[in-house]
Amino acid sequence: MTQLTDSERQFAHAGDGALAIVLVLVLVHLLRQLLEPDIDFRLVADFAFTPANFSASFASEDIWRAARMAVERGEASSAEVALLIGLAPRWWTPLTYSFLHGGFTHIAVNGVWLLAFGTAVCRRFGVVRFLLFYAFVAIAGALAFYLAHPLGLQPVVGASAAISGAMGAAVRFAFAPGGPLGGGFAPPRDLVAYRRPAPSLRALFVDKRTMTFIVLWFVANFLFGAVAPTGADGASIAWEAHIGGFLAGFLGFRLFDRPM
Repeated sequence: MTQLTDSERQFAHAGDGALAIVLVLVLVHLLRQLLEPDIDFRLVADFAFTPANFSASFASEDIWRAARMAVERGEASSAEVALLIGLAPRWWTPLTYSFLHGGFTHIAVNGVWLLAFGTAVCRRFGVVRFLLFYAFVAIAGALAFYLAHPLGLQPVVGASAAISGAMGAAVRFAFAPGGPLGGGFAPPRDLVAYRRPAPSLRALFVDKRTMTFIVLWFVANFLFGAVAPTGADGASIAWEAHIGGFLAGFLGFRLFDRPM
C-alpha cells in the first residue's frame, strides 16, 4: 500500500469545498424526488429565485398584468403564479436557487463543471473562503438576472451562475507562469501552482491564453444562452445570470484570495 505524503494528502483534500457543494446539490435533488408534485412546486416557489417576488412590492400592477398574461397563455395556473409572487420578498432565494436544479441532466452537467473549476478555486482560496465566494457569485448572478428581467415570473434554479463565477476566478491565476495551466495542460500534483501570486488585470488583458478563454466563454454563453435559449432539460438558460456570476468572480477575485 502506497502512503501519501503530507503535501499529497493536503493537495487531495484542498478542493473538498467544491465536492461538498456537489454532494449537497445531489442530495437536495434526490430528496425532491420523494415529494408530491404540488409540494415540490411550493418548495421551488419558496427557494428558487423569482424576480417578480422582489418587484411586487413596488410594481404590483405590472407584475399582476404579467401574471394574467402568463395564465392566459397557459404557462402557469393562477395558484402557481400567486405562489411564485408571494406575499413578501424571499431574501434568501438569491442564494438558495443555486442548490435547486431542473433535472438530472442539469445537475450532472453542473456537477462536472463545478468539480472542474470549483476545485481549482477552492485549492487557492481554501474551503471557508471558497464557500463564501460561492455565495457571493451566486447572489451576483441572481442580481444580474433580476436587472435583466425585473418582472420575470419564471423561477431561476441551478448552480450555473456560481460555476461561471468559479470560471471567472480561475482565469485570474490558472494561466499565469507556474500556475495550474501555466506550463500546459498537465495537471499539477501539489498546491504550489495554485498559490502563486496572481497577475494584475493589466497583465491578464495582454495574455493571449487568458483573453482567448474569456472571449470563447462569452461567445459560448451567447450561443447557448441567447441563440439556443433552452437547456437539455427543456428549461430556459439564464445566460444573464451566467454573465453576472463570471464578472463577479473575475472582478471580485481579490476579495477572497489569500495573501501569498
